[in-house]
Amino acid sequence: MTKPLAGKVALVAGATRGAGRGTAVALGEAGATVYCTGRSAGGRRSDYNRPETLEETAVQVNAAGGVGIPVAVDHLDPEAVQSLVQRIDDEHGRLEILVNDIWGGENLIEWDAPVWSHHLESGLRMLHTAVDTHLITSHFALPLLIRNPGGLVVEMTDGTREYNAGHYRVSAFYDLAKNAVLRLAFSQAEELKQFGCTAVALTPGWMRSEMMLEHFGVTEENWRDAADTQPHFAAISESPRFVGRAVASLAADPDVQGRTGGSFSSGGLALEYGFTDIDGSRPDCWRYLVEVQEAGRPADASGYR
Repeated sequence: MTKPLAGKVALVAGATRGAGRGTAVALGEAGATVYCTGRSAGGRRSDYNRPETLEETAVQVNAAGGVGIPVAVDHLDPEAVQSLVQRIDDEHGRLEILVNDIWGGENLIEWDAPVWSHHLESGLRMLHTAVDTHLITSHFALPLLIRNPGGLVVEMTDGTREYNAGHYRVSAFYDLAKNAVLRLAFSQAEELKQFGCTAVALTPGWMRSEMMLEHFGVTEENWRDAADTQPHFAAISESPRFVGRAVASLAADPDVQGRTGGSFSSGGLALEYGFTDIDGSRPDCWRYLVEVQEAGRPADASGYR
């Protein structure tokens, strides 16, 4: 198997679970050295209080063929992030790939709650964990990334720019958080151009994260059994590795700078780059959501994966 990212150094901020873990492992598949950061490490759990750990992520990166380095970091703590970047500089002297995947807002979501009734502290906390963390991380990491041309920043969000522009996303706080990250990718792209570096926004589709699988009472081995509960999930969902392979494909593309400032989806990039999910399929979730689910059609992924 070829390792197009062998020798490359990556930081996946928010790598404990979900898209972050999938991305770290996919970068490992491509041969990268991956610093995996988050709050669930060293026997400590984040406020999610879930069992996944950074150490597990690093083990999976190693098993995939890369080098996984777990580092406990709260990305709301500027000093902790600064220390992380200094460590990467001391150990490697460079950073080629930054993936801002910190989220931390899953337990703060209030579906369809208008801004005046949404719990204010929860809503503001969501913005801090979803936006401030990305800004703090980029503030300290980008001076290392821009030392050499060719660096890539991936801002992980929910929804493409086109989709979100015409859709209300969950609540005012959630909507703002996810769209702010889209804009952050665009802004960073402008600032990075002079250094020959790239920034893009990327969204997974309906992802089979650990929390989502638990919600539907299934596992990665039998996720299609969720059809009785949510047939569209069973039809079009994707593993976290799928969006990770999108990141790896972007990082290995010598012409990626032509995409800078853009907004992309895992399914859309799979069609362009030719990578697949772990089951060999290419689920195109965002097109499916519009053309099938939102159109009121029965769940059927024919032509969408």
